[in-house]
Amino acid sequence: MPGEIRVQEVMEPFDGLVPAMAGLVRQLSRSSPPPSAAEVEEIVGSPASHLLLATDADETIVGMLTLAIFRIPTGLRAWIEDVVVDERARGRGVGAALTNAAIRLAREHGARTVDLTSRPSREAANRLYQPLGFAARETNVYRFEGPAPTG
Repeated sequence: MPGEIRVQEVMEPFDGLVPAMAGLVRQLSRSSPPPSAAEVEEIVGSPASHLLLATDADETIVGMLTLAIFRIPTGLRAWIEDVVVDERARGRGVGAALTNAAIRLAREHGARTVDLTSRPSREAANRLYQPLGFAARETNVYRFEGPAPTG
């Protein structure tokens, strides 16, 4: 997979997008199913989510990242999610190119900060973010997975 890496925002679904995303999602998570065509359409069509794809010189999709930008009472927030680089393209700067493009896009939309989380077990990802200017924050992350509260 030689050549230069190009990052673009997906503005509308295209042939080959859903299977490419499915292959990347399988490399990212064993527990999450790949998005359906309808879900990809929803991601791309949402004003709050920005799907970025990295391609190589052969126009093969080698990575993706989703940037969520949304307004809350304290300001405009930007959050990076689901960063994945195809295992055959790792070590070539794809993750950095995707992340830098997301930072630029967040800034263009007026976000002052960009947040992300990364599991400690994702060592390569964690080594990527700090040189790009991300700093670990002292915080707790909570997740609710139970049934909806009643009452």
